[in-house]
Amino acid sequence: MKRVLMLLANGVEPLEMAAITDVLGWADLLGDHPLELINAGLRKQIVSTFGITISPSFLLSDLDLNTFDALALPGGFEPSGFYEEALSEPFLATIRHFVDAGKIVASVCVSSVCLGAAGALRGRNATTYHQEGGKRKNQLVETGAHFVDRPIVVDGRIITSSGPGTATEVAFQLLTQLTSAENAAFIRQKMRFATPDISWYETPQVP
Repeated sequence: MKRVLMLLANGVEPLEMAAITDVLGWADLLGDHPLELINAGLRKQIVSTFGITISPSFLLSDLDLNTFDALALPGGFEPSGFYEEALSEPFLATIRHFVDAGKIVASVCVSSVCLGAAGALRGRNATTYHQEGGKRKNQLVETGAHFVDRPIVVDGRIITSSGPGTATEVAFQLLTQLTSAENAAFIRQKMRFATPDISWYETPQVP
């Protein structure tokens, strides 16, 4: 049994959370390796980007991080208060715990900024949501990351991505690292998700 902790900040984006939940859920039901996804937050109720109220299954403080094999971090929006929790010490300490233990950390969109703030991206390739002017890009670079403008960047056991449209691909990459490429491909087929062509993987967000 592989166990994944999905850590939810107030202001989390529902699509990014749902992509991880669905892909790992389907994999547990139909795949060749049992998986358990546990979602947790810093409080009993949070409000997502776009106003959906969510009750995390667990409080982060109630969990033993040593019992998990991977950490999944959906991103969120600054106006919704995402960074207030996502850059808080409990979040950053959790990231450091997984990175220091050599475990998988999969982040979607701007949650890679949290990896950078935790010191997890020094000398590593990484990406984030990126626009002209590069505010988030600059935040990554300032933490010692080597910014790569691609939809998904995998550096060892750290997965980063550039937007909500990459969330499913992050989930499949996480599933690949947890189990196998064959298992991930099987679940992709069962869920009717197409495999992006090579140009998708190589296209920068800012030309």
